[in-house]
Amino acid sequence: MKSVGSYEAKTHLPALLEKVSLGERITITRHGMPIAYLIPAKKFPATPVKEIIQELKKFNQDKKLGRLKISSLKAEGRR
Repeated sequence: MKSVGSYEAKTHLPALLEKVSLGERITITRHGMPIAYLIPAKKFPATPVKEIIQELKKFNQDKKLGRLKISSLKAEGRR
């Protein structure tokens, strides 16, 4: 893993991001101590928006606040 100082990272960020997009991992240091890592985003797959919306709808089903249903409170707030 390549290591660069914070000043160099700031100065050469576009070039570092290009290397990361090709799969390289980079450690950013301050005074020789690691403070951050640049890693490819593909390592963290994004959840499709439709799937997230479905999960939220499923989560909100039949939720209650005391004896009040959350869906009733939302409907009341939209009036």
